[in-house]
Amino acid sequence: MRVVTGEAKGKKLKSPKTIGTRPIMDRVKTALFDILSDEVTDARFLDLFAGTGGVGIEALSRGAARATFIEMNPKIVKLVRENLQITDLTAHAEVLQGDSFKFLQAHQAQPLPPAHGQERRAYFPAPALGQPRVYDIIYIAPPQYEEMAARALGLVDSSKLWVDDTVIIVQIHPKERPGVAAVECQNFVLTDERRYGSTLLMFYRLQNP
Repeated sequence: MRVVTGEAKGKKLKSPKTIGTRPIMDRVKTALFDILSDEVTDARFLDLFAGTGGVGIEALSRGAARATFIEMNPKIVKLVRENLQITDLTAHAEVLQGDSFKFLQAHQAQPLPPAHGQERRAYFPAPALGQPRVYDIIYIAPPQYEEMAARALGLVDSSKLWVDDTVIIVQIHPKERPGVAAVECQNFVLTDERRYGSTLLMFYRLQNP
């Protein structure tokens, strides 16, 4: 796995020896960023279920202003940080160890009810005091076949993490498409989808920007 182009072009990224992550193939990553094109420049990028951070790092290499990586596995979080050091992109990155769903739940437009009668904790505060946490590109790539992509899409749709021109990309196996397509988004609509072998990318944009 390597950085395809941009500032860190050609630098090899470390990969895990576990089966819990879903690395994106270089040709799919190239196609993805060719589609996004100039939208990446100066973008605020959110890499949910980040794995080794290959997608967010590619965004930074191509000129994204900053990227937030959310990953729960501490060993994989360590790899994300090592890959950012390898590519000299640490200064533009925020790596948070935690559950992507808790991150999304903490940033809902309408607060969720307290869990089990307890006051809900404020997970993942804003990156700077007084600054809202919003993103121009939100990437969702959870483990396959666990019905996580659909849930994450629904939570992003109902969150306050996006702006008028935000694009959401969901990376899944094609067999997972029915579940994701069935999500009844209130704000976003499926505008494009591209299949590359066993990888399907689904693009969502605001219905009425």
